[in-house]
Amino acid sequence: MNDPLSTSGLVIVDKPAGMTSHDVVGRLRRIFGTRRVGHAGTLDPMATGVLVVGIERGTRFLAHMVAETKTYRATIRLGMSTSTDDAEGETLTTADASSLIDAAIRDAIAHLTGPIMQRPSSVSAIKVGGTRAHERVRAGEHVELPERPVTVHRFDLLDQRIEGMFYDLDVEVHCSSGTYIRSLARDLGAALGVGGHLIALRRTAVGPFTLDQAHTLEELAENPQLSLTLDQALTAAYPTLPVSEEEGRALALGKWLSPRGLRGTHAAVTPSGRAIALVKESGNRLATVFVARPATL
Repeated sequence: MNDPLSTSGLVIVDKPAGMTSHDVVGRLRRIFGTRRVGHAGTLDPMATGVLVVGIERGTRFLAHMVAETKTYRATIRLGMSTSTDDAEGETLTTADASSLIDAAIRDAIAHLTGPIMQRPSSVSAIKVGGTRAHERVRAGEHVELPERPVTVHRFDLLDQRIEGMFYDLDVEVHCSSGTYIRSLARDLGAALGVGGHLIALRRTAVGPFTLDQAHTLEELAENPQLSLTLDQALTAAYPTLPVSEEEGRALALGKWLSPRGLRGTHAAVTPSGRAIALVKESGNRLATVFVARPATL
């Protein structure tokens, strides 16, 4: 029997530099021949790497795709601060960073590791009064967003080199979702008294989705294919709960089951390997959070 969801799932794209996440969506709409394409976790135009894109019913799953952590490779330039905290902004300050001591750099990095309060960049996509912060900045407004708690699980210094008056650091950051690497660059430079900004950024992982699963747009244009089916996407993002075929049919109708003593959201999977729904216990019932395979399909 043909699977009505055979064309639904996720595409993990290795986004090139110079394109917005929306540009990637537009390209994939043409490649896959459907308007039902959406992305999760915006990447700035200068950034490359993992962009998670939903195709067909996979777009409905994106709202439930919780990626608690992300991993990045980045290059931070010490000795200059910019209006956008990255290389695309106007220069605000410069200072000679070439004489910085290695121990001071490592100490400043250590202070930006763990649970911290972070002020997002003023040119982020965070909405202020219904309008994205970067749009307000482009309109000439001064925007300073409030600090918020984030967690930097790992902030590793991979390489360092002096470029004239600048000190460039290649780093790898494993952090909670919502952490801004540009803000880390800005705050590291500020802590060292020389200013800092981001000159390169590559996202290597979003939750369980990594560059190993990613395709370039050129590869997808030649061979349009899902990185993960909807079944695979649900079970990659959530722990699984085995259910019978009969229970699966009930969940497909949006019905609830008896509680199982579960904590958190699980992907309910039938013996045939179909991920029917995301389920969560509430009170005395196991209820659906998202029905991936509704009975109406």
